[in-house]
Amino acid sequence: MQEAQTNNELPGIPEKRQFTIGEVAQLCAVKTHVLRFWEKEFSQLEPNTRRGNRRYYNHKDVLVVRQIRSLLHEQGFTIIGARAQLAKMNNKHKNNSEESHINDNEISQMLAELEEVFDILSN
Repeated sequence: MQEAQTNNELPGIPEKRQFTIGEVAQLCAVKTHVLRFWEKEFSQLEPNTRRGNRRYYNHKDVLVVRQIRSLLHEQGFTIIGARAQLAKMNNKHKNNSEESHINDNEISQMLAELEEVFDILSN
């Protein structure tokens, strides 16, 4: 099997709830031992373990594996650099979520104030 060169060339991710380590290895064009190593190195990668330590990955885990693969294989990061980059991406995502949450609160407050003004004007 020829290894895909970029994440764009990887196969699509099927609509499943869980994937075995072998399925994730095929979807992400990496070996299973590499996935097990990455689990130890990247805290963002947390597959569920059941029945005799069998690993089951969800859709988010597959996306994380693809991100890690891209950082290491395509962008040339070291393990430490990729770990830092993933942490930075997660922090940016959290900040964006908080900003959007603040904006929702502000919008709710403005809406309440407008309703008060409407009530005053309609009386």
